[in-house]
Amino acid sequence: MIDRLISANSLKSLAGGAAFQRGEEYFSDGAVGQLRVQDGKVSAKVRGTETYRVDLRGEGKQLVGDCTCPRAGDGYFCKHCVAVGLAYLGERESASAQDAGGKPTTRKRRDPWKDIRRYLENQPGESLVSLLLDLAQRDDRLFQSLLLKAGRAQGGGNVEGAFRRAIDDAVRIGGFFDWREVSGHAEDICQVVDSLAELLQADSAAMLVGLAEHAIKQVETVLEQVDDSDGEIGELVDRLGALHLSACTMAKPDPVALAERLFRLETTLPIGVCSFDAATYATPLGKTGLQRYRELAEAEWRKIKPRADGKGYDIHRSRITRMRESLAEASGDVDELVAIKAEDLSSGHSYLGIAAILANANRRDEALDWAERGLKAFPVHPPDALRDFLVAAYLKQKRNDEALQLTWLQFEERPGLETYRKLHEVAGKLGAWPAQRERALDWLDQAIQEEAASTSRWKPKPSTPDFTRRLSIALWENDLEAAWRVAHLGICDRGLLIQLAGKLEKDRAEDAINVYRRLIPAIVDETSNRAYAEGVQLVRRIGALMKERNRMVEFGDYLAELRARFKPKRNLMKLLDIVGRDFALWR
Repeated sequence: MIDRLISANSLKSLAGGAAFQRGEEYFSDGAVGQLRVQDGKVSAKVRGTETYRVDLRGEGKQLVGDCTCPRAGDGYFCKHCVAVGLAYLGERESASAQDAGGKPTTRKRRDPWKDIRRYLENQPGESLVSLLLDLAQRDDRLFQSLLLKAGRAQGGGNVEGAFRRAIDDAVRIGGFFDWREVSGHAEDICQVVDSLAELLQADSAAMLVGLAEHAIKQVETVLEQVDDSDGEIGELVDRLGALHLSACTMAKPDPVALAERLFRLETTLPIGVCSFDAATYATPLGKTGLQRYRELAEAEWRKIKPRADGKGYDIHRSRITRMRESLAEASGDVDELVAIKAEDLSSGHSYLGIAAILANANRRDEALDWAERGLKAFPVHPPDALRDFLVAAYLKQKRNDEALQLTWLQFEERPGLETYRKLHEVAGKLGAWPAQRERALDWLDQAIQEEAASTSRWKPKPSTPDFTRRLSIALWENDLEAAWRVAHLGICDRGLLIQLAGKLEKDRAEDAINVYRRLIPAIVDETSNRAYAEGVQLVRRIGALMKERNRMVEFGDYLAELRARFKPKRNLMKLLDIVGRDFALWR
């Protein structure tokens, strides 16, 4: 599919002339790194002012580009995306050959890694050593990796120190990094993590335990100074945590000392990406380690003063509480876990948590009692999950009226598709759905009208009714007549209207066309390349429906109307030109 979407014309149409020209320059200068083609997506890094990561993929019949540069962040198809697209076209053209008759044929894209492996396997050892040394002088990551491998191979007391220095060098930064700068820094840390992973062996697992702890501390400190919105560094901390757990399991360190270190990590790390609780480390801790962990947690708990009220969030208190819960979970003591949970009953979720624990322990009467206590303690807008728990319990006990009433309360408070579906499920089990359905729809229609008529400081005048919720229900029920009716009563969500038109295409094509035509101007007026692409996608659907009905002259007139109305929008005009050429071939 990606082959059909990437062409010089499509790249130019999406980017515009100036960005396309700059993309050509990037491609010609060799700024595009190794291409990766996988799962219908083309990925590469492009060297510019910084190194940017680019992904090209298809969404429907439209090519979409993602790049870490600011221009792409504003929604534009940038020059870096163009450069990657041109690099892909270049590879595809180079993969074309000619048969004996001179006709073009396409062969499978070569795997460059196989070519490199084949070359290296045929080189003498001395040549490979010289090649690696030469590369290591120009590549800090390779130099660091080889240095650590060499130190480990030689043995001696300097190996652990070399790894610690490598960790410190990899995480060192000179100030705040925003999300565009994080990728290169994450690569340096990733190389060290890869090297640490090689230590997960019987003779070096004990060393890895300490090194992983040091690395986690250092990287967590870095997370406070970077914008890790993409989660690249967070994923590396997760990897380090998994390595640490595996190393502890393999090396079997002293359980008491391990418990003390784990407790310190769990209570002092600034962010706490990894879990160092007792349940996670139950195997390497064993009974002795778990007992020591418990002693530390209980001693710390005794230092915490009782809360004067139920307000505020105390992160230290929360951490110690979670530790105590983890110890109870590790020991399988349900009563201890319930007692710890019962120390904080400041929300309906607290009661629900206890009820769920008891239900999982097959103590269902106690679970129901705790859930009902929670509902009594928080009668005004309790958590829906608490009411859902009670509904399920009541249905099992044949307390049907109570189950239906709790479900109705949710719908009355928040009438919409989610609560409507809950009502459908419960009333359906009780054989009462037709009557409840009519009641629910009447309630929703009344709520819509009341919301539109209401006024406030921020809404001084009545508004047009918003029938989005009613339309979502009609579409869920596949009631196209009702959906068509409410779509014309007031405001409706655009995505739902497009969904409605899609359902109408088969048997009510004219209605589908009318919906698309109604939506396109508002979409295009958002004035962005993404909006243009979305609008043109609907134009194409109109064209396909008209073609099936031999109305191509009418479609041509519609395209002309769009071009006249939106002539100043140059990027839209380019997309409409492509649509016009495509449909001209079908006439």
